[in-house]
Amino acid sequence: MFLLLPFDSLVVNLLGISLTVLFTLLLVFIIVPAIFGVSFGIRRIYMKTLLKIFRWATLRIERGAKEKNHPLYKPYVNGIIAKEPTSLEEEIKEIRRSGSSKALDAPEFELSDIFYFCRKGIETIMDDEVTKRFSAEELESWNLLSRTNYNFQYISLRLTVLWGLGVLIRYCFLLPLRIALAFTGISLLVVGTSVVGYLPSGRWKEFLSKHVHLMCYRICVRALTAIITYHDQENRPQNGGICVANHTSPIDVIILASDGYYAMVGQIHGGLMGVIQRAVVKACPHVWFERSEVKDRHLVAKRLTEHVQDKSKLPILIFPEGTCINNTSVMMFKKGSFEIGATVYPVAIKYDPQFGDAFWNSSKYGMVTYLLRMMTSWAIVCSVWYLPPMTREPEEDAVQFANRVKSAIARQGGLVDLLWDGGLKREKVKDAFKEEQQKLYSKTIVGNHKDRSRS
Repeated sequence: MFLLLPFDSLVVNLLGISLTVLFTLLLVFIIVPAIFGVSFGIRRIYMKTLLKIFRWATLRIERGAKEKNHPLYKPYVNGIIAKEPTSLEEEIKEIRRSGSSKALDAPEFELSDIFYFCRKGIETIMDDEVTKRFSAEELESWNLLSRTNYNFQYISLRLTVLWGLGVLIRYCFLLPLRIALAFTGISLLVVGTSVVGYLPSGRWKEFLSKHVHLMCYRICVRALTAIITYHDQENRPQNGGICVANHTSPIDVIILASDGYYAMVGQIHGGLMGVIQRAVVKACPHVWFERSEVKDRHLVAKRLTEHVQDKSKLPILIFPEGTCINNTSVMMFKKGSFEIGATVYPVAIKYDPQFGDAFWNSSKYGMVTYLLRMMTSWAIVCSVWYLPPMTREPEEDAVQFANRVKSAIARQGGLVDLLWDGGLKREKVKDAFKEEQQKLYSKTIVGNHKDRSRS
């Protein structure tokens, strides 16, 4: 027993030295840069190295598949059916023109009209533009994550060894490091905002609160190895306004809050999230609602209006889609935040799925599973564009204003602009959507009938 003591002492000393070195590296290269908002460029070098490895792995897969005559799966980025933006009336006229010798406006109804609806139904079954927005975006190249590639199979020993090495790096090195950083960031956020909350209101409290929030969110960003490029920062949201952005993941909040100081809006939660909410609201005027209050639209609108009317208060951060979309499109914006008459600051967020899929499919994965997938990805790479502020025009209603803002975000982020409600993720299609198609068709027939009556 006594012979083991020197060995035990050596192990303890080595462990102590390792922990000291690790903490020093974290302090020097991550925590201190996060406090001052600077970067040494290590993550950029890491990203460029990964890109080279991904290209080599993809070329190796393609070459191996060609040698073994294996067909390669290629995702249909733009859908499997080519669709042209034509109206219902134009398409029905085209069907009538090709299938009937009568005048196009002569009959009120032709049996051939049903082919339009049959074709649309089959197209929707084969290539639904809505439900595919609620699943992970498909990649054209492999990023050494087996869950993101349909072609993953044994190709060569070198490629398999590289994949295995990647698993070891992600789970044995990056995951513990990221968990430690996330724990550090969340702990500092709770403690720091709680302490700042006891200070008297004034410029000093606001200054400390802002920098505590920025520091902690930047540490959390580094916990995901997030590489973010911010564009047009002169358009960043100002006090008394509303910041609206497309929604892909819960980390959208961290992405934006690491570059700006916002008041959050949301429902009060329990557990760890509740602890964080109660701490941060002491230092910053966030807008939290009880579960029973969330469904009261008038109460929500009143609270938001009171907040934005005070020009000294922080801009409110809102995601009007109301659910996470897979970052290929922008879906319908809820009109509530566009009714209160505040200046809107649109923000477009676009993630690069090559390094890790940021989309949270909440119907498939719980929060813990999702965070584990995020923390075992290579990195989170995204671009953020701050668009010029927008205000509601005199002739616009809230829905038209929301659609105009949504179109601007989709255009800047290179996303598909959809009119569908993101609530279809969990709900059936509303009768109003079905009735809209019925009205369009009936208007075509009635219009023909009226034109014939006039003549």
